[in-house]
Amino acid sequence: MLEAANQQKSDSVRTNNKSNNEPQQQQQHRQGQSVCTTSANPPSPVVAGVVEGSNTSSSYDLAHFEPERILNNNSTHKTVSLLGHFGNLSRDSYAIVVLEKTAFTESQLRNSSSRAVTKSATTTTTKATSSSESESENSSTTAEVADERSFFSGKSHLRTEFINDIYGNFLCVTDPEVNQLKVTIIYPATEKHIAKYSAHARYLVEETASDYQSVTLPHLQQEQLSLEWLYNILEHRKEKDRIVFEDPSDEIGFILLPDLKWDGKTVEQLYLLALIRPRGIKSLRDLTAAHLPLLRNIKEAGIRAIQERYGIGSDHLRIYLHYQPTFYHLHVHFTYLKHDPPGIHCEKSHLLTTVIENLELVPDYYQKVTLSCVLVETDKLYAKLKAAKKKSEDQPEAKRAKIE
Repeated sequence: MLEAANQQKSDSVRTNNKSNNEPQQQQQHRQGQSVCTTSANPPSPVVAGVVEGSNTSSSYDLAHFEPERILNNNSTHKTVSLLGHFGNLSRDSYAIVVLEKTAFTESQLRNSSSRAVTKSATTTTTKATSSSESESENSSTTAEVADERSFFSGKSHLRTEFINDIYGNFLCVTDPEVNQLKVTIIYPATEKHIAKYSAHARYLVEETASDYQSVTLPHLQQEQLSLEWLYNILEHRKEKDRIVFEDPSDEIGFILLPDLKWDGKTVEQLYLLALIRPRGIKSLRDLTAAHLPLLRNIKEAGIRAIQERYGIGSDHLRIYLHYQPTFYHLHVHFTYLKHDPPGIHCEKSHLLTTVIENLELVPDYYQKVTLSCVLVETDKLYAKLKAAKKKSEDQPEAKRAKIE
């Protein structure tokens, strides 16, 4: 029923947007993102902007979002995923709204009161000197003070929980401008999106080289999602303004841009993706020694670009690949070592340096090795691998030996 409703919505959207050249799959996979302000008395309504190319509305109003159920509430990463409807858009299509608490920034952890007073005095002095210069200085000062909004200001109020000797616990109501939520919206959301953002039991699977050839690869060929959104980036049809660095080479080139999980501004949460230009390399499993120039170029040029743009050196970067990846076009993750995003643990991530060294030692290393991966219980690949392993275990030993 849910899929039928979403199909009806999709057909309607396609009818009303014939001039929109962006494929439907790409629209579903690239997500609208925004930041909304929260406080004890938040402003109303809160509007979350939609990413370029949306096929629905130019804006979403959270005041019209009607939550139906919580899909996942992650206390570790301070995120919650909600399933519901935008009542002002359509009750026939589901929407997923992901709320995430943003990280502290250094500018928010300084006391700006004294600097604001100093700048105000400076502005007054300048005003007496020249009225035209005064206006310019006053505008500049106002902008600077706004940029320096802090948790430690007159807009923050402590509510006492308890005080015991030298120890005190409090709740703090802060300036709404420094207490924001990152909001991701997927609309209309399909069954696959709902499954992706829901909490599920997870299982560690040991995938042998044989499993990959007989089970995983056929599954990928049947179930692969559209990569049109990615090709739009590589061909500069979309998100061109978000590119941090680009090497246009067809053999060793790549595009470096912020991951959807990063706002592109809060350096403390730096997260970039390197999307390779060559097509047909799906994942770690396809890599051989022939790809070493590509991998080395991604590492060296990516590090250099991040150093120049963000001032973060190589010894503060975590550079890795996922297996299994979220999408099957080879890409490399660059994250700040201070930041712990999902997917950095040993059962999923493989350091790029290690990948390069493995291929230098054994040219077809990833065509031979057993790789661990984490799959959720609802993943079709998990069911297929589980069935294949059970069938192998149930085979008589003599017959299995003959096959091998």
